[in-house]
Amino acid sequence: MEKVIGTNKRHVMSASTLTRDSVVNSKGEDLGIIEDIMIHLDSGRIAYAVLSFGGILGIGDKLFAVPWEALTLDEDQKHFILNVDKDFLEAAPGFNKDNWPDMADPQFKSRVYTYYGYDEPSWISRERESVFTRGTQRDLRETEREDCLQMGTC
Repeated sequence: MEKVIGTNKRHVMSASTLTRDSVVNSKGEDLGIIEDIMIHLDSGRIAYAVLSFGGILGIGDKLFAVPWEALTLDEDQKHFILNVDKDFLEAAPGFNKDNWPDMADPQFKSRVYTYYGYDEPSWISRERESVFTRGTQRDLRETEREDCLQMGTC
């Protein structure tokens, strides 16, 4: 599924541009706003968005760690789309503003990603891919260097 839709799709934006954007489901129902965007520092990738839902005027809101891959940005409408019903979101693993979760905790991470239908966070699978790719590229360069030394062409 496309991560960005609209007529003027940008693919790089500041996190501050996206925070406070509203979130709706495919029925157009209001699901809240993006409070924050959390970065996985080791990979440099977005780990999850913090969605604020419920409450009145910011009081009593429940916060949810929503996998980044579950969100689609609609640039024309200036909101995110999360394809879940309100009931599904109300039952999702959440937290309050004074007690943020540790996504390094494997149990919390697994609960959140499984709840939204993902096996593992995208940054984990991409880390594995990049480690494999880096190793493969390094092996290839070393082999090419050895060949060139043997043939006297470098």
